[in-house]
Amino acid sequence: MKILVIEDEEAIADALIHMLIKNKYLADACYDGESGLDNALTGIYDLIILDIMLPKINGLDVLKQIRNQHINCPVILLTAKDEISDKVTGLDYGADDYITKPFAIDELLARIRSIQRRMNNNITNENIIKFS
Repeated sequence: MKILVIEDEEAIADALIHMLIKNKYLADACYDGESGLDNALTGIYDLIILDIMLPKINGLDVLKQIRNQHINCPVILLTAKDEISDKVTGLDYGADDYITKPFAIDELLARIRSIQRRMNNNITNENIIKFS
């Protein structure tokens, strides 16, 4: 699974990348919304972990543009914005999950695994040719 982390606090982003690699994920980081959006639009990522409060383009606008381009890659919002209205807005913009900072690494990993299970369940066998 290839994961894109879009987080402007470099220490947090780098710690996330280290943790993801340690857990056998491929991971890249972007430190602002503009470069994050550019990377997300490549379509090469299986999951995006996205902060909301980003320089250049905020995370909700990044999410909106990703969804407007019909990129259905799962997105976990990872943010300090913890009001119910923030969570509702993020989920309504198309996020698949919403985690508030501070967060537990084990919980983030569990949510990644949950998304991964759902992705694996969506794989169909329509294009499999069987020989007997």
